[in-house]
Amino acid sequence: MVYFGKTKSEIEIISMLKERLRNYNIILASGSPRRQHFFKELDIDFTIDVREVVETYPLHLRGSEITDYLAKLKASMFNDLTQNDIVVTSDTIVWMEDEAINKPKDFNEARQMLERLSGSAHEVITSVCFTGADFQKIVNDTTRVWFRELTKEEIEYYLNTYQPFDKAGSYGVQEWIGYVGIDRLEGSYFNVMGLPTRLVYKTLMELGGT
Repeated sequence: MVYFGKTKSEIEIISMLKERLRNYNIILASGSPRRQHFFKELDIDFTIDVREVVETYPLHLRGSEITDYLAKLKASMFNDLTQNDIVVTSDTIVWMEDEAINKPKDFNEARQMLERLSGSAHEVITSVCFTGADFQKIVNDTTRVWFRELTKEEIEYYLNTYQPFDKAGSYGVQEWIGYVGIDRLEGSYFNVMGLPTRLVYKTLMELGGT
């Protein structure tokens, strides 16, 4: 039987997560529309609270060490949590040739980033930090992405049309450039969009059961 678009088993699973979290206030510390959408699609009741932080990290850090550090740094802004609060912070980077490729400063830097990614493989790394008044747990995920060779015209069209200047690596996998430019990926597609949803679900289920 289907209940308003969901099967009975799906409703039971959703109810199980809601039951696990019923005594908690889930706070998503992200202004990203994509991450907010994922939380809604996971049927998580949450509020949004974004606090300013200077996103710098020690230069000796590599790969997931960077995203772990930044996710924890964002969580450190929340020193007023109650016993029932769980704040969720996250960070995503593009990692290529032992170097982090962050968000571009302007159009020219965005173009240089895409020219560098063109015809090559890179990794997208996301860390998610779950912080309560007396605990902290962090998880991370890595997806490997292969781009075909992009033409100058394709790069210019994408940047002018989509202006992905708020995205690490200057691209969104869910946008036009992902449709035409990505040959394949190894790992979680949703992680490339900015959130390893299965790990978020798994971790909240675990925390709700404690």
